[in-house]
Amino acid sequence: MIWDNAGWYALVAVVLVLGLALLVAGRSADRLRSGGAHRARRFGRRRPHRSEFRPEGHVEPEAPRRRAAVVINPTKFEDLPSVRRRITKVCRELGWDEPLFIETTAKDTGTGQARQALEEGVTVVCPLGGDGTVRAVAEALVGSETPMGLLPGGTGNLLARNLELPVDSLEDALRVALTGQNKRVDVGRLTVDQSGEHERPEQHIFLVMAGLGFDAAIMAGAPESLKAKVGWPAYVVSGARNLRGPQFKVRVKVGDAEEFSRRTRTVVIGNCGKLLGGLILMPEAEVADGKLDLVALSPQGIVGWAAVAIRLASRRRRGHPRVDHHTATEFTVRSDRPQEVQLDGDPIGTARAISAEVVPSSLVVRVGALD
Repeated sequence: MIWDNAGWYALVAVVLVLGLALLVAGRSADRLRSGGAHRARRFGRRRPHRSEFRPEGHVEPEAPRRRAAVVINPTKFEDLPSVRRRITKVCRELGWDEPLFIETTAKDTGTGQARQALEEGVTVVCPLGGDGTVRAVAEALVGSETPMGLLPGGTGNLLARNLELPVDSLEDALRVALTGQNKRVDVGRLTVDQSGEHERPEQHIFLVMAGLGFDAAIMAGAPESLKAKVGWPAYVVSGARNLRGPQFKVRVKVGDAEEFSRRTRTVVIGNCGKLLGGLILMPEAEVADGKLDLVALSPQGIVGWAAVAIRLASRRRRGHPRVDHHTATEFTVRSDRPQEVQLDGDPIGTARAISAEVVPSSLVVRVGALD
């Protein structure tokens, strides 16, 4: 076979193309090998410890220690040193600092002590006393970011019951207070007008319920000595004594609605609905719904109270002549004569008019696992 010039040219071109391709491939392989080696050297080096980059003499600051303040009502305990030791033991077991113990006094039932704890910069403030101590501590904590841990120390422990927190074991309740989650709850603000003429009204907060009439008379009539001996059944004794009391006339304003009148034995304004003994007075009340609930009970005689008891047991509140239920963000109640008033189970005297409004999500409380 004889090659002409065109054939030779084609052959030379093919050889040149193949040569160039082999040259490029070889250089690429060299670069890959050298790059891999470079990466191997780069990743194979020991990374310097972070302390090598810090100036000489630099000391890493320790994480701040957690500390609980316990505001104690000393009248609730016969062996207060033992209670302190039990609390301190749990704090140590969970890696917390020694707790700050502050006792309440007759003149300051917990608000000033809670403010002192806030100034100390504690992690959580735990009232340890009755529902009155809880309410007094909450007065100082409302609007702050410091949570309140609920410890059982009284007869009712009403807020703890409504939040389904431990009420039978101080240690269990303390563990929730130290390791639980934060939950924002509403608070009720009550204005009390003792004269009914808006002269020097008093303002208080309540966490569970405020009442005017029969329920407040029960609280006022339960002797402290009897409560200390038998607990909540003392209220049953007081209730039996006040069962036959007369009705009184009230004018009630629900939010922006028209004012209405009725005769009643008691008016209760609630932030949550559970009472002692598992009784649920306000099934629709929620501690974090941004609303308050009002229930007016109007029984006549023993038979009337029996009808009210059945109605409460069935959890039906609306459309009944003896049990009236309303939900709103504010209420005003005016009575035709002075009536006993209670806040979270503590009697505060008599008044002819009360008004309540909700302060939504204003208090942080330690609870168990959130849903």
